[in-house]
Amino acid sequence: QVRLVESGGGSVQAGGSLRLSCAGAEYSASTEIMAWFRQAPGKEREGVAATVRAGDSALYADSVKGRFAISRDVATNTVYLQMNSLKPGDTAMYYCAAGRHYSLLREHYDFWGQGTQVNVSS
Repeated sequence: QVRLVESGGGSVQAGGSLRLSCAGAEYSASTEIMAWFRQAPGKEREGVAATVRAGDSALYADSVKGRFAISRDVATNTVYLQMNSLKPGDTAMYYCAAGRHYSLLREHYDFWGQGTQVNVSS
């Protein structure tokens, strides 16, 4: 079935960059839309970015627009999240998700990875 595995998380100082990877995004109707969500302690899981199969269209949360970029490599079944100008508020567990609805709403995604932790210090 669909098995998503995130990697690339870690600790970085404010202003730094990280690139997250999501492996296993083989194209199918179930993975038409790929997205990244994040969840900080005590907060709800929120959508960060979403993209279509071709990766030529993307949605971003207002809080990350201009700093984060989602991309998709269909040949390697990999989805990336380039995170620049990181802020302490970006600290969270980041999850890769797959679904069929182009949105940043959690309920529109059917498959989830186990997450990769991102810590931004300042």
